[in-house]
Amino acid sequence: MAKALSASAPASTGRRGWFFRAEVPERGAITLGHRRVYIMPTRLGMMFAATLLIMLVGSINYVLSLGFMLTFLLAGMGIAGMVHTVRNLARLVISTGRAEPVFAGESAQFRLFIENASDWTRPAVMVRHDASGAQTVTDVPAAGSAEVVLPVTALSRGWLDIARVRLETRYPLGLFRAWSQVHPDFRCLVYPRPEKSALPPASSDPSFGSRQATTQGTDDFSSLRTYQLADSPRHVAWKAVARSETMLTKQFTGDASAELILDWDQLPRSLDLEAKLSRLAGWILAAETSGLRYGLRIPRLDLPLGNGDAHRTACLTALALYESG
Repeated sequence: MAKALSASAPASTGRRGWFFRAEVPERGAITLGHRRVYIMPTRLGMMFAATLLIMLVGSINYVLSLGFMLTFLLAGMGIAGMVHTVRNLARLVISTGRAEPVFAGESAQFRLFIENASDWTRPAVMVRHDASGAQTVTDVPAAGSAEVVLPVTALSRGWLDIARVRLETRYPLGLFRAWSQVHPDFRCLVYPRPEKSALPPASSDPSFGSRQATTQGTDDFSSLRTYQLADSPRHVAWKAVARSETMLTKQFTGDASAELILDWDQLPRSLDLEAKLSRLAGWILAAETSGLRYGLRIPRLDLPLGNGDAHRTACLTALALYESG
């Protein structure tokens, strides 16, 4: 009995995968062939069919020629509407755009493009993300494309797969619902949720180079430069101004900590893994905002000193994809 159950489970999964055709991520552009488009009557369609049945029975019972004509006319309109409902979805091509990285707790913006190569417009096409329920309705122009954005909440760090997406339409009469499901090979990188905390003290580890750099300060006079509106009046070189009649500002230098190592070992041992990654993410953002050169040291990875968008992205990516052990 146990063997029979274990054998039936994979068969059921295979049948489900064949039916939905969206269990495995699909790479490249996805074309909605007629075999991928399913159709079912809506509640309104069921009521419409029941009304036609009552009209047909009444026409047979009372031998009403006009009743027969009206019944078959409405039935023909319903069948024509069914054809147009499938036609509104079939042969559309789904392709993926770009999903910018986000922090945990934010909404990942998955961009999809729907291309229509036919000579007629595809109105009222609904695109729905099955897992989150996010959906949008768009019209796809003839021989054109439409862009849709599905906001999906990123609950945890790492890769967020878009998973299954449903395309649905009830155009033109609302009597039938045609739908298809796709699973694009599309994912978004989710950084750890940053924690706001004070930056750690600068490290003097020689492997990262000197931690001291000459920066703008207030200790020693360095030189004169042209006055700018944002300069403090206290730094204006008034004696030089009196001689040259040109507004000049004094520049000072001092020793300031301009380099920082964000080290895993500086974190409290009481923090769990996700809390440590969140604090490191917060430190990276704070160091970038402060204009510091910073490096990142986590188990099995050392990133050298740097700053700028590329360095920040590299550090946050390392935290997003970090695996313990």
